[in-house]
Amino acid sequence: MSTQKYWRGSAAVCVVLAIGGAYALSHRNADASVSDAQGPASSLRAVADIVGSRSSAPDFSGIVSRYGPAVVHIGVKEAASVDENGNRKSGGEALGSGFIISQDGYILTNNHVVDGATSVSVKLTDGREFHARVIGKDKATDVAVVKIDATNLPTVKIGNPDNSKVGEWVVAIGSPYGFDSTVTSGIISAKSRSMSDDSPIPFIQTDVPVNPGNSGGPLFNLNGEVIGINSMIYSRTGGFQGLSFAIPIDAAMHVKDQLVRTGHVSRGRIGVGVQPLSADKAKALGLASNGGALVGSIDPNGPAQAAGLRQGDVIVGVNGKHISSTTELVGQVAQLAPGSEATISVWRNGGERKLSVTIGAQQSADVAQVAPREQQQQPQQQNRPRLGVAVRPLSEDEQQEASLPGGVVVQQATGPAAEAGIQPGDIIVAVDGKVIRSVEQLRRMIAQADDSVSVTVVRDGEQASVDVTLG
Repeated sequence: MSTQKYWRGSAAVCVVLAIGGAYALSHRNADASVSDAQGPASSLRAVADIVGSRSSAPDFSGIVSRYGPAVVHIGVKEAASVDENGNRKSGGEALGSGFIISQDGYILTNNHVVDGATSVSVKLTDGREFHARVIGKDKATDVAVVKIDATNLPTVKIGNPDNSKVGEWVVAIGSPYGFDSTVTSGIISAKSRSMSDDSPIPFIQTDVPVNPGNSGGPLFNLNGEVIGINSMIYSRTGGFQGLSFAIPIDAAMHVKDQLVRTGHVSRGRIGVGVQPLSADKAKALGLASNGGALVGSIDPNGPAQAAGLRQGDVIVGVNGKHISSTTELVGQVAQLAPGSEATISVWRNGGERKLSVTIGAQQSADVAQVAPREQQQQPQQQNRPRLGVAVRPLSEDEQQEASLPGGVVVQQATGPAAEAGIQPGDIIVAVDGKVIRSVEQLRRMIAQADDSVSVTVVRDGEQASVDVTLG
């Protein structure tokens, strides 16, 4: 699904880091203890049943012995370069991890591991080293494929991340700081995490200690199946702080297939701008939950428009697969082949309907128009303005040039309006579906409104609706 970027908010305080260089961190104890000696014995037994004892903690040795030989150390030499500010960067060496997916030498890793490399080498656990060719790489998903000339190589088993559950144990193998074949473990903390507004990847979040040098290494489930590629950490310090993220292996294999076949990646688009559905909005629309993706704008020349999607529809499924978030929608549509037919399930007027859409081709890195998390939820503040805009009427020339039935121009945006993404220069054309023809009408409607309103604005010729929680 490809549309223009939705309105971007402020930068996050924490830093998302690709884990390309390395440090090691010892793993914590797998069991838990109870220090309150005064508690009832039944409570202690209940805690023990839930947590388990040391003897019942998973044994990862079978996974390591069976599939560890398929995990490789990747060494990279980089050429000198000049950055965007004109500063010269000297060449050097970097390292990462990867894993063998075919006996004839195809290896998956991260794009950031091999990007800019003048040469790539691969070292196996048996000590053999090979020169590797970069078959293809994809910046949007951070997936790359390299190949070595060898046969009868050990390989991993590919799993289905859709079958994994939050709370399940997972294992990482890689080369943090060059310490080859390092094994760490943890649990799946969450699924379908969006780490940036333009990424088509619904990341798997874990608490597995992964560090610089683990990049490109596999994330295994307890069946010994790879369900992800370790890619980044989220940190305030630059080091591991319990938040690591892996690319789901099904998304990576989809990219791999295209890179091997054509050397580049094509992504689908349907031409809509989407945003998360608030609980209040879901209730107002008659939805049982706030899953799905609310259509805020539609490309007038895009596939969605041709298929009959409307602004205000909630996309709840793609080809029979339930969509619970904007992140899932972005990932699902991006994997659809341009020119193929897809069935999009939408919630409209209190009921679900299915629309057939001919998938378009993405022309840029943007997959979807998704409101950034910083703008999706902000704490309530005291003494907040009701809406928080200073506006003026449209001039006759402006109204004719924009071909609008009415509207007011935003000169300043603060408080709820700014948090919802409204900016100076936007034209407010409607509130809750009613056309705004004067400043006084807007003031009156906002004063009489409930706790939230849907504001329709025009920016750079494109129309979008945003939900605003009033002050």
